Amino acid sequence: MGVISRQTGPLAGATLAAQPRALGEAQVVVGRVGARSRLRDLRQSGALKLVFPRRFDAPGVEVVSVNTAGGITGGDRFFLTADVGEGADLTLTTQAAERAYRAAQGVGQVNTRINVASGAVARWLPQETILFDGAHLRRRLDITMAPDAQLLLVEPLVFGRRAMGETLHNVLFDDRIAVRRGGVPVYLDGTRLSSGHQLTRPALAAGAGAAAQILWIAPQADMMLAAVRAHLPATGGASLLRPDMLVLRLLAEDSFALRQSLLPILDLLTDNQLPTSWRL
Repeated sequence: MGVISRQTGPLAGATLAAQPRALGEAQVVVGRVGARSRLRDLRQSGALKLVFPRRFDAPGVEVVSVNTAGGITGGDRFFLTADVGEGADLTLTTQAAERAYRAAQGVGQVNTRINVASGAVARWLPQETILFDGAHLRRRLDITMAPDAQLLLVEPLVFGRRAMGETLHNVLFDDRIAVRRGGVPVYLDGTRLSSGHQLTRPALAAGAGAAAQILWIAPQADMMLAAVRAHLPATGGASLLRPDMLVLRLLAEDSFALRQSLLPILDLLTDNQLPTSWRL
């Protein structure tokens, strides 16, 4: 079981009786100092660690989250909070693909909150989440933005590893994304899988082995629509919810095909500043 060094925040009520395999909590605060973004505060405990690679070409602070438990299974709980101060720039990514393993009992939980202040830029760029057969995972991503803040969000999802002959039968995946801008909900998305059979339905995944969504909120979003569509396969689509809000959804045969489509799009939307961990 993970060891919690501080009994504050969402994990304060955790008890030994629950016996989760892993607990993790992290909080990062980034602010603008002069012309650059700087780390202002960092707190972390348990099986969730944050590391800060040095990239002198990066526009702001880059944070890589590391799950030292090696994956997520029933009963695990992870909480991440990020605050991006006025005019600051923060990119959050993961060390590698996250793995949701078979759960003997209970549901694994991952909760992320990101607050983006006026004039700030936040990029939520986790690598793939791989669902294994028998996984029980509940995720919540809540983002609060100022009216003039910018956001780039990607969520890639893999339904078992095709190269290993894995297929999903018994799986529970409950995922919610909520983005609020100026206190108003602008993007609410929900995914719930209760059986791998759902993925075979033509109106859902049509047998796809991987999927992804991208949300980009920026003043230049409408000008990039044609360039984004040029990189999409027949199983992807992109549209504008409003002139400054671009949404993309993509299905792929497997994780390899998904990356082939995602990487050029993310390079385009990050101005070739995609975190190094995506290339490893």
